[in-house]
Amino acid sequence: MEYHAFTDDSLATMYFCVRGALAADDELTMLGAEPRFRVRETPVWKKHAADLEAEMLRRGMVFELIEWSEEH
Repeated sequence: MEYHAFTDDSLATMYFCVRGALAADDELTMLGAEPRFRVRETPVWKKHAADLEAEMLRRGMVFELIEWSEEH
């Protein structure tokens, strides 16, 4: 994906969505249900987040890194 073509707001929104999908999966897992988005199990999610982070850092944007550890 050509992340450089997106606006700052678009990048932040996509990153927020990755964070939300991960939180939803974690909550479902804690409740004993199957994760809906399978963020932790799908390497492409982490790559997408890393690519977003790289572009946001390149632009000097401030954001909170996603915590990928299993302990949440």
